[in-house]
Amino acid sequence: MNLLEAQLDYPFGDTLPADASLLEVAPGVMWLRMGLPFALNHINLWLLEDMFDSEHGPIAGWTAIDCGVANDATRAAWETIFTQGLRGLPIRRVIATHCHPDHVGLADWLCTRWQAPLWMTAGEYGFARMMAASLPGVDGTAALPHFQRHGLTDAALLATLAERKSYYPMLVPGMPASYVRLQDGHDVTIGGHPWRVITGFGHSPEHASLYCSTRDVLIAGDMVLPRISTNVSVFAIEPEANPVRQFLDSLAKYAGLPASVLVLPSHGKPFRGLHVRIGQLNDHHAARLAEVRDACVTPQSAASIVPVMFPRALDAHQLTFALGEALAHLHLLWFDGTVRRISGANGVMRFVRTATS
Repeated sequence: MNLLEAQLDYPFGDTLPADASLLEVAPGVMWLRMGLPFALNHINLWLLEDMFDSEHGPIAGWTAIDCGVANDATRAAWETIFTQGLRGLPIRRVIATHCHPDHVGLADWLCTRWQAPLWMTAGEYGFARMMAASLPGVDGTAALPHFQRHGLTDAALLATLAERKSYYPMLVPGMPASYVRLQDGHDVTIGGHPWRVITGFGHSPEHASLYCSTRDVLIAGDMVLPRISTNVSVFAIEPEANPVRQFLDSLAKYAGLPASVLVLPSHGKPFRGLHVRIGQLNDHHAARLAEVRDACVTPQSAASIVPVMFPRALDAHQLTFALGEALAHLHLLWFDGTVRRISGANGVMRFVRTATS
């Protein structure tokens, strides 16, 4: 546990759900973990006991929140949950917090398997449909000219990006043809309790967290993680975005939640200390912005900022996120007027501090 984590309260200590099993973390709220095929090696999923109306009256079932990636290992883990963890009750609803593959990869499979509707925000559902279909601008190869424009010259990584057209569809092979819209500030009734939708931006188009005041629980998705900072990147589809500012502004939406709330993150362990963690995240980004600002005393591309922000060795998967995040921090400084953007003769965009900054 690092020094920042030590400031948080982990009510379950080091206890984790056993493989393909459930651990109750609040009344009617079950925690399960699925593996991931990259450095971030797990995702937390949630099953909530629920009641649904039918023509024969109320019937019991489950609401699943997030799905895992579409691979054989995750399907096998779900199959074990189906036979051993559901107490013979069906999954009647699937909620996806956002469009990233570890959260929505098996949404179509789960919804088809249980004839259950998918609930998402419009922004997340639309992006998932676009990326699953590999539409131009959001397919894997769109990152190639985007990152070249921002200084990427590594031949091996460029070759990897050129071959990544089907990366998202490999992990999200399809999406349900329809959905039920989640909207900011609206309540979703789950198990007789209201869960308020809190949308967040910067990490993904319209991320949905869910807060239940009667359970004192926040299903935070990727917006507030206890150990790592959420990735905020500029992508090819929105090349002039300001996601760090969007993310920091979104964190302020949790200010009114009680200090006692149990935070259920998508990665890491459930914790209490929401406001402490938000303060840590604000401090983290302030420190990174200061580093980037200082580096821009001479013109810097996003690629040249990566080793400033991420001095450790990075694999190809990590480097793409690091490039996107480096550019996101440069963009906040650019929008704030701290740096100006210039285009070199080779077409590479660079950022340099303004005379007044």
